[in-house]
Amino acid sequence: MPEPRSDVVRLSTGIRGLDGLLAGGIPEGFMVALVGMPGTGKTVACIHFAWAGLSAGESAIYVTTEESRESVIRQAAQFGMGFDRASREGRLIVVDALMRKEDEWSLKDVSVEEMLDRVIAAKRSLGRSARRLVIDSMSAFWLSAPVKAREDSYSVKRILSKWGLTIYVTSQYAITTGSAFGWGVEHVADGIIHFRRGLGGRRMMHCPGGD
Repeated sequence: MPEPRSDVVRLSTGIRGLDGLLAGGIPEGFMVALVGMPGTGKTVACIHFAWAGLSAGESAIYVTTEESRESVIRQAAQFGMGFDRASREGRLIVVDALMRKEDEWSLKDVSVEEMLDRVIAAKRSLGRSARRLVIDSMSAFWLSAPVKAREDSYSVKRILSKWGLTIYVTSQYAITTGSAFGWGVEHVADGIIHFRRGLGGRRMMHCPGGD
């Protein structure tokens, strides 16, 4: 197996053991798919990834489609991660696609197009310090039309690749079958981290893309 390239800039996942498996973290500019059934730790991994950047002085963008903005902030607080403070300081923008509030960083319609508009607006607002983006999860955008999964995923990667972001994108697998709601994110991601339930706790399988 070839050694990882030493000239590749990598961003920490915020999880020491996972960084070790990934030769130091996620290659900058990658879009990584976090896939698995509900309750296997995908959102927790997303929170750690965003916090790794915030704690290093970066800014971050976090899109939440299945939980409210307040829920994400509360979950981060349980790990001692100050999302609330970072948000008040203008270093973290949490785009809420669930509650449909009347504010700048909420989606009025759960569509990929509106989500991309808000992400680009957030990137422009935060500037170059925003290096990380989380979209948790993409599955919400194609619940009524799974056939659109691959098309939407290509659109997200093609458009956001121009904005200097390293991206975590989650995708839900069905509890009953353990399979995806339409194969989309996996086909376009540069790497895949697969979360599975294991006896006695959670375990992760990873399939990072090549350098």
